[in-house]
Amino acid sequence: MEQTIIQIGNSTGVIIPSELKKKAGLKKGSKVTLTLTSNNEVVIQKGTGKKNSITPEFLDWLEAFNKEYGPALKELAEK
Repeated sequence: MEQTIIQIGNSTGVIIPSELKKKAGLKKGSKVTLTLTSNNEVVIQKGTGKKNSITPEFLDWLEAFNKEYGPALKELAEK
């Protein structure tokens, strides 16, 4: 879903459509975490009050690691 960044006072923001907001369980005052991935993607995650140790960057790294070393690790596990 494509949205336009808008001016809000001295800041900028993005409108989250009602249907998406409702499905995500977000409401006015909800806490969210914004993360920038290595692919320059902005990820918005619903806040839980706890720091999430699994970041999108870690998942990107893990995917690359598995792509490169997965076959060798699988072979070792079978021995």
